[in-house]
Parts: sequence; C-alpha cells; structure tokens
Amino acid sequence: MRFNWKRTCLITCDALLCVYLVVALTAFNKPEDTKRVCSGLNIDIQDETVNGFISKEEVAERLKRSHLYPVHEPLSTVNTRRIENKLKQSPFVKNAECYKTEDGKVCISLTQRMPTLHVMAANGDDYYLDDNHKVMPNSHYTSNLVVATGYISKNFAQHYISYLSEAIMSDDFWRNQIVQINVLPNKGIELVPRVGNHVIYIGQLPYSKYASERKQLITDYANVKMDRLKKFYIYGLSQAGWNKYSYIDVEFDNQIICKKRTTNQ
Repeated sequence: MRFNWKRTCLITCDALLCVYLVVALTAFNKPEDTKRVCSGLNIDIQDETVNGFISKEEVAERLKRSHLYPVHEPLSTVNTRRIENKLKQSPFVKNAECYKTEDGKVCISLTQRMPTLHVMAANGDDYYLDDNHKVMPNSHYTSNLVVATGYISKNFAQHYISYLSEAIMSDDFWRNQIVQINVLPNKGIELVPRVGNHVIYIGQLPYSKYASERKQLITDYANVKMDRLKKFYIYGLSQAGWNKYSYIDVEFDNQIICKKRTTNQ
C-alpha cells in the first residue's frame, strides 16, 4: 500500500485551519469584549423641525418604558431589531433603523409620517391623513394644513377627500389660497379660500370602487374645476372685487354661477 502524502497534507491543512478559526473566534469574543456596555445613544429624527410629531426625548422615554433603553447595558444584550420594531409601533413613525457602532454607541434613525390633511368631521372625529392616505391620530402638530370639515366618514376622507386635497395642493396658487374643504350632507364639496369673503362650490366628486381609477377621476375633476375658477379669479374677481360675491358655483361645465353679497352681509 502506497502512502498518500498529498492527501495527508490536505487533511493536516484542514485541521490546522479549523484550529485557527476556533482560536480566532475565541480571541474576538474575549470576556472583556462581551462585557462592553453601551456608552451612548444617538437619535436622528428626519424632518423633526417640519413634522414635529415625535421628539428625541419621547423616543428615549418610550424605550425606557419598554425596558429597551440601551445606555449602560451590555452591548451583547442590546437587541437592535426589537428596538426598531418597538419604535415602528408609534403611529407617527414611518420607518426606524437601529445599529451599534465600533465605539460602543447605539444609533437610531427615524423617519416620521408626513401629514397632508387635518380632518375635523361633524361627528366629532379629529385626525390627520398622511401622504399615503392613512389615518394618523390627533396631536400637537401645528403646521398649516388644509382642514376638512363636515359630513366625512374615515372611508370618504381616505378614498375621496385625500385625493381632492392632493390635487388642489399640487398647484402653487391653490396651495396658498384654499384653507378648508367642507363636505355637505349630500357629499357636495365646498372650498373656503384664504383671500376673499366667499365660498366655492365644486359639486360632488366622481365615484369609483377602484383606487387607481378613483384617484385619476378625482384629480381630473378637480383640475377642470380649479382651472376654470382660476380664470374667473384672474379675469373676473380681480376687477369686480374679491368680496363682491358670497357664493361661487363651478359645478356645471361651461358656466359659473355667482351669488352677490347683500348689503347687510
């Protein structure tokens, strides 16, 4: 029987490699490393000054209440995934990322949800809708938003009023002019402008059970009404006076019906 030196050398090399890996892993997990504690917590909240729904202090307090606050805790026990999941449970957080750094700190990066509409319905509901048409609870948020009032269910707000508001706010002129959307009992839509002591009626929004089709229908409907109204503003109200009319109706195509303000109004 011939002795296979080549095979013996390969086996020996494999064995030495295994020993090296065991020693290396043991060295990297020395007792003093496993006992390292978190030396600090860095919290970065994107758009904090714009949205203002959640603060760094509130994030830290939320982690303390959940027994997930990492400072002075062993780094080996800090579970970044659990921290992320806990912060994502906040109705104001869109996304959360958490990681550890080489110098022993834990870093958290948060993205807040962006409110686009404040709903104050006749039935007492008071909440926000975000840029994904999702409901957000009421808070201390004070930035200027269009306010939707009247006979609005949450379903109607999410699937109709949010698309109308989005279409109106996409135009620089109307974004600065329209401050309120009011829904009448028959689902007719009134708009309240910032300048001019009058109310604008645009009629009922088109209906569709399909989200993508509904958005396009409402966007097209709003664009037609608001384009005609803008021309009336430029060529009509600018000459007649912003307070001459109390009610401006653009519901019907090719015509604008105006109600003059009486002397005692």
